[in-house]
Amino acid sequence: MSSSRPRPPAGPAAAPASDAGGPPASVPAAPAAAPARAVLRRPTVAAKAAPVRPAPPPRPSRGPAPPNYRTASGPFVAPVRQAPVRAAPAVAANGLVTSRLNKRMAELGLCSRREADDWIAQGWVKVNGEVAEMGLQVTAADRIEVDKVAQGFQEQRVTILLHKPMGYVSGQAEDGHTPAVALINPRTHWRDDPSRIRFSPPQLRGLAPAGRLDIDSVGLLVLTQDGRVARQLIGEDSTIDKEYLVRVVYEGPGQAAPRHPGERSAPLQEINERDPVSTNVQAVFPPELLARLRHGLSLDGQPLKPAKVEWQNPEQLRFVLTEGKKRQIRRMCEQVGLKVVGLKRIRMGRVVLGNLPVGQWRYLAPGERF
Repeated sequence: MSSSRPRPPAGPAAAPASDAGGPPASVPAAPAAAPARAVLRRPTVAAKAAPVRPAPPPRPSRGPAPPNYRTASGPFVAPVRQAPVRAAPAVAANGLVTSRLNKRMAELGLCSRREADDWIAQGWVKVNGEVAEMGLQVTAADRIEVDKVAQGFQEQRVTILLHKPMGYVSGQAEDGHTPAVALINPRTHWRDDPSRIRFSPPQLRGLAPAGRLDIDSVGLLVLTQDGRVARQLIGEDSTIDKEYLVRVVYEGPGQAAPRHPGERSAPLQEINERDPVSTNVQAVFPPELLARLRHGLSLDGQPLKPAKVEWQNPEQLRFVLTEGKKRQIRRMCEQVGLKVVGLKRIRMGRVVLGNLPVGQWRYLAPGERF
């Protein structure tokens, strides 16, 4: 049997290297390597350098929290509600107190603040003979003149008296309910309107309620384009009284379920067989509680102004108020055990609801005043 000579392992790496670096004498030299195959390589493209952006300015260090903030258990800083601090009134060189021109014009009954700003921007207002600028500070001694053009625009603005029915909201539409201004159209204009003013669509622009009635309250609602009327009826310094007829049920002191003042569209409570006294309420209602309705109650932590409250009939009270907090009459009645089941406004100042039918409206006549 013939023996074959063992083959050396393939490749030059299998041969042991000598001290001189070449192959040993006893091992034959490896055959010459085949020429390397040419390989096409994609040329290397140098990457574009990213644009150098300027470093952002250093953020200012946060100072200490203002005095009306308090630190919670962590890094959170929670605001603390405090009564706003009113700045001291500015004083002119002659020692008189100054105020902004638009506020002064409203105080004089010339127009509303918004109207004043519009007139000033149009150049229709002069102070001491010179055209006024926006934000001008004036004193009681300064002479204010209004151009006749502005007065002409004001005379074209209308005030509307509506007998609001139940189911309409006074202001903007909410919760799918229709605003009362939707009732102002030629079809619902009272045919016996004594003003003789003709309806036109521009009269609806800027028409806003001056005093609200809840969705389930009825009666006199004033809608106006005239800022003077709005300020007279609902301004901070308004002294116009409003008269209401209020149907009530007596449940006993502290028995009427109180409602949150912010509760929206809260319906009037209905009369039912479980009510202790729903007829001849006047006979069982304590006189001392009637006195509290007139003066002695508080709402939202503030005492109420004196009110006129008297029995109109055994189940109905007559309220005359000079202020208008939200749901004021109902909340007053709840404090003395009365449940309001009907509310109607019949007068605002010298303007009465009269014979105006439900759902119809008329104009405030040129000679009428609140």
